[in-house]
Amino acid sequence: MRRYLPLVVTTMALAATGSSAQTPPAIEGPVYIATYVEVVPTAVGEGAALLRQYRDAGRKDAGNLRMELVQEAGRPSRFAILAIWADQKAFEMHGKAAHTTQFRDKLKSVHAAPYDERVHSGMSVGVPDALRAGAVVVVTHVDVPGSFKDATVPLLHQLSEASRKDAGNLRFEVQQQGNRPNHFTVVELWADQKSHDAHVMAGHTRQFRDKLGPMTGALYDERLYKAFD
Repeated sequence: MRRYLPLVVTTMALAATGSSAQTPPAIEGPVYIATYVEVVPTAVGEGAALLRQYRDAGRKDAGNLRMELVQEAGRPSRFAILAIWADQKAFEMHGKAAHTTQFRDKLKSVHAAPYDERVHSGMSVGVPDALRAGAVVVVTHVDVPGSFKDATVPLLHQLSEASRKDAGNLRFEVQQQGNRPNHFTVVELWADQKSHDAHVMAGHTRQFRDKLGPMTGALYDERLYKAFD
């Protein structure tokens, strides 16, 4: 994990797995999901196989617009699933599907901790390119106190609009968490490591971090992934 500035790390509610203290409200329009899975180091192969099966089955569900599986760089036991559902109904039907229930049950035998599913609306999503081999996938959590939410939203819009113009950018989207609107997930896709590094050094990226820093109080959580076929 690469860390640059203080940010609060999100602890997401999981209604589907029983780890939620609060049921997220229904989201209008497409539903963006970021699910994090960590398996025990001795079961990476088994965990990866389960995740691949789950991804492939999910892609066939009605209303699925995206179902991507990525593996954290340098931490092969950590994965993320990046999904988009056409609407709340499609997302809920997927959660009730037999293959989803089977996946969650089988994962319990190899996970290092309960999987973490975060439900969002699309705040600034642009037109995403498809995940490709060799691309650098970045998932960052931007969490601020509720009193700073309204100040953070325009900063994220500005960052996303400027970053989509950076050389090598294939996707830059900001998602806003449904039951915690002061929590955001930023999903980036870069053609290669060089283009990502250039983005990190860009003036608009550094300005964003400088402005955001005083509004946060914990570590900046940025995770780099690679596509998992």
